[in-house]
Amino acid sequence: MGIPPILLVGCGRMGSAMLSGWREQGLSGSVAVDPAPMAVASAGPDLTVVPDAGAIPPGFAPAAVVFAVKPQNAAETLPFYRRFAGKAVFLSIMAGRTIGGMRTLLGDAAAIVRAMPNTPAAVRQGVTVACPGAGVDASQRALCERLLTAIGVVAWVEDEGLLDPVTAVSGSGPAYVFLLAELMEQAAIEQGIPDDLARLLARQTVSGSGALLAASAEDASALRVAVTSPAGTTERALSVLMMPDAWPAAMSRAIAAATVRSRELAG
Repeated sequence: MGIPPILLVGCGRMGSAMLSGWREQGLSGSVAVDPAPMAVASAGPDLTVVPDAGAIPPGFAPAAVVFAVKPQNAAETLPFYRRFAGKAVFLSIMAGRTIGGMRTLLGDAAAIVRAMPNTPAAVRQGVTVACPGAGVDASQRALCERLLTAIGVVAWVEDEGLLDPVTAVSGSGPAYVFLLAELMEQAAIEQGIPDDLARLLARQTVSGSGALLAASAEDASALRVAVTSPAGTTERALSVLMMPDAWPAAMSRAIAAATVRSRELAG
């Protein structure tokens, strides 16, 4: 069974990744709202792209309305979709925007699922944490699960407050991994390794280690210990990275800062 008609609001990087995943599973005739010219490239027999809510074809009845717009644009964007409240489930991937805040914009009849995916969704390797709001029934939750599993793994929480630290860990997390690859490449060049080789070593080491971690049942700490020979090169490097004021403290501060910012976006 394919994906039922969807109204996608926002065809940016994440919205486009989700759309691509849905198409792979057989997307029924859907509509995307995005004023960006590049969004037109997504048009096809299964998708009509329109520039704004006023251009949605009359009579179009989506099973879900998916908000993939910047959270800063929520207040000016969401009220245009109030007419779908009580008919479709609203699935939001906007960072920080609370279910209560969205219901104020969409009306009391709105059934809302708030979710936080991450950018590996583009290669169907994302992880999404979702939280159902009051009034979301079993079939609506199942539909949102289908939409989100099209781009990776899905976990559900009942405590919406957890989505702020989730955003800090997994939503923002790919940037931390990319920074690691970036810094490894720069450090390799500093040690005299040619640019192209430094890039290959850094990228393949990060991606290969991630694949090993995903395939292993062991804790990350156990995998770290396994590759750390006593008095070897890895141990020497880790003695620097694991100093109290180095990676352990920096990562903790980074996650805390991102969590605070996610909460700020609710306002």
